[in-house]
Amino acid sequence: MTCPSLLRYRPVAAEFLGDVSHARHLRRGVALFQARLRRDDAFAQFARFVLVGGASTAAYGLLYISLGALGYLPAHLIATVASSILANEMHRRLTFRAEERVTWINAQVEAGAVALFGLLATSLALGWLNSSVGSAHMLLQITLVAAVTAAIGLMRFVALRWIFRPTGLPAAR
Repeated sequence: MTCPSLLRYRPVAAEFLGDVSHARHLRRGVALFQARLRRDDAFAQFARFVLVGGASTAAYGLLYISLGALGYLPAHLIATVASSILANEMHRRLTFRAEERVTWINAQVEAGAVALFGLLATSLALGWLNSSVGSAHMLLQITLVAAVTAAIGLMRFVALRWIFRPTGLPAAR
């Protein structure tokens, strides 16, 4: 005779994932999201831009923390240059799929000009924070840089998408 509790037994995965149909819906949703990101319209490019920006901001944060012993300004400068070079290349290849149209150096110069403005803005913000608060917590410094970088990122997206596009190519809708 089978134990009655075994008749009501549900696998552990079902406890966490629910019904198998939920997992199917989740996989379908992920597949639809991935397909949407592969398009070349403004929304898909902006979504990829945000994902690349988030990844490069995380790289910035890790570098900034690891170089913190140098002081906030040298750590900020080094982390910004390294993460900007990474972001520029990822935007060229992934966000705008321009590796055939735009050389590595052109991408660094064009996007670097906008990044230089961002470096100035974030450096001023960090300087203001550290002069106002004294020794601000590292997390507060990174949060401030992320907020300023997000505002600069919007300007950067507009510049890279509509201003620095190769001549003869219309801007995607």
